[in-house]
Amino acid sequence: MKKLLVAFAAVAAFSAHAETITVAASPVPHAEILEFVKPVLAKEGVDLQVKVFTDYVQPNVQVAEKRLDANFFQHQPYLDEFNKAKGTHLVSVGAVHLEPLGAYSSKYKTLAELPDGANVVIPNDATNGGRALLLLAKHNLITLKDPTNILSTIKDITGNSKKLKFRELEAATLPRVLTQVDLALINTNYALEAKLDPSKDALVIEGSDSPYVNILVTREDNKDSDAVKKLVAALHTPEVKKFIEEKYKGAIKPAF
Repeated sequence: MKKLLVAFAAVAAFSAHAETITVAASPVPHAEILEFVKPVLAKEGVDLQVKVFTDYVQPNVQVAEKRLDANFFQHQPYLDEFNKAKGTHLVSVGAVHLEPLGAYSSKYKTLAELPDGANVVIPNDATNGGRALLLLAKHNLITLKDPTNILSTIKDITGNSKKLKFRELEAATLPRVLTQVDLALINTNYALEAKLDPSKDALVIEGSDSPYVNILVTREDNKDSDAVKKLVAALHTPEVKKFIEEKYKGAIKPAF
């Protein structure tokens, strides 16, 4: 009975002093990585609550509106564009991993096999759409007005010898239409959710020189909070690096 009372007292003490941090995350790999560090944070008095989102808008909106403390789903170019478009002032507090964007097809094994007039789908948000076009330009499927402009759009295509037909769709829906199109440019998190193996299934994929490292994001007034600092530290450990390398087998790469 005495041991039981001591255990109850310990739980009560933790509950009284634990600081809760609520983080929005994409299901794969972001939420999985956060769940991995949850026990570590609990030992440090931080109760990490992970809220899973499948879109790229609400996680930022809800952090900006102080309904959530932070989010983990995006890269810096996307955050910059979001802040500019929405008038928000969200900030990065740490880089965690890179998810290379790849080109996938259920009909063809190489880009060279794509027929004239092939149907190609790309993400409809500015940064990932531009990212997709840059990857295609790098592999000589198209030419762009400025091959270094990460915000390039379909209107910036200056050469399209195969007369590819482009459509823009929400990033999360791209794996679901893969069998209906000739080529789909898919973010690795959505590819993994759809049971695609980026290292084997992508016809071409971004290299390690990609600027699209995924980051932990919060508000300016929250970036120096104790809980946020502990979360950043927990995400930057050798254990997390090993977890990413072993679980995702090169499809996702640590950025620290």
